[in-house]
Amino acid sequence: MEPQVFDLLLCLLRASGEVVTRDDLINTVWHGRIVSEATISARISAARTAVGDTGKAQSVIRTVPRVGLQLIAPVSIEDADDAAPSQNGETRAPDTPLPPLKVRYVPSPDGSTLAWTADGDGPPLLRAGHWLTHLEFDRSSRIWGPWLHRLGAQRRLVRYDLRGTGMSAPDCGAFNIDAFADDMLAVADAAGLDTFPIFAASHSVAVSFAVAVRHPGRVSRIISYGGYAQGASVRDGGKNAAMAEALEQMIRNGWGQADSGFMHAFTSMYAPGANETELNDLINMQQHSTDAERAARIREVIANYDVTDLLKQVQCPVLIVQSLRESLHPFSQARLLAQHLPHSEMLPLDSPNHILLPREPAFARMMDAVDRFLAA
Repeated sequence: MEPQVFDLLLCLLRASGEVVTRDDLINTVWHGRIVSEATISARISAARTAVGDTGKAQSVIRTVPRVGLQLIAPVSIEDADDAAPSQNGETRAPDTPLPPLKVRYVPSPDGSTLAWTADGDGPPLLRAGHWLTHLEFDRSSRIWGPWLHRLGAQRRLVRYDLRGTGMSAPDCGAFNIDAFADDMLAVADAAGLDTFPIFAASHSVAVSFAVAVRHPGRVSRIISYGGYAQGASVRDGGKNAAMAEALEQMIRNGWGQADSGFMHAFTSMYAPGANETELNDLINMQQHSTDAERAARIREVIANYDVTDLLKQVQCPVLIVQSLRESLHPFSQARLLAQHLPHSEMLPLDSPNHILLPREPAFARMMDAVDRFLAA
């Protein structure tokens, strides 16, 4: 079948019964280009033919008037509980080993030891370090695994664990934005990156801005996913400080405990659309990443970030990607970034999740936009 027909079916499958809007179809299948209604109708008709359906019967693909399309046939993933994503995006049996991970270590200026790795060939992309990662575990994670596959496709993906977390040495120096910026540069130097783009998520966005301002000749582009200029404790005149404190208490009382109500509440704030399997994957990330006390200390530090004054000094292009309905770092922070960054563009995503789930249509839309942005 035609590639656009295949992409349309894949978009409906990923939505798994949810209504896919016309705008989502255009963004996924036609990458946001303006197309005629006749073209869209022709692709929908071809998709129905491919699955033995018709516009009259609508037994597989249903049209929701004035909204979009819905796949009403049941969707299942074979061995969903046993299979894990491999690096090439397919599923693998749990007893099939991944290729050996080449872990390297580099000291930061203050003596903290950072674990980093690089996979793939092609133009470089540095994935900024943030909490809730582990170089080895991330590869088999149902959530981070597909992220790494898409970010690393046709690229040399350099990534590292935040100081004191994951495979980095547990004994480390202070947690603050200057130290995190030093860490990023230390990894870039060790990987031989002269000029490089950065994929930054959440609190690592502010760190990436700090690096870009300090070393404007080295950072070529920044993708800001779920980022913010002002942490929860300082934005809106400190009105959200109570929420930040509540999150820290949840961490201290239930970090990494699958049966903890505290941890399910905490995790669901990051991904309210996650199912039970995905929530457990997030909790496993916590267990692999760091302990409760260190996680709470990091959370306190990043909740007090305020890099508003740096934004106008960032000279490289920035793609701002933000979920419209997430509550952890509201969309108003994305607007603040767009208002002050001199060379930015915005990609709003229809999702309630701070951590995008790979099965969401928004995930594919984000990754397609990242590919276009990095290729520009």
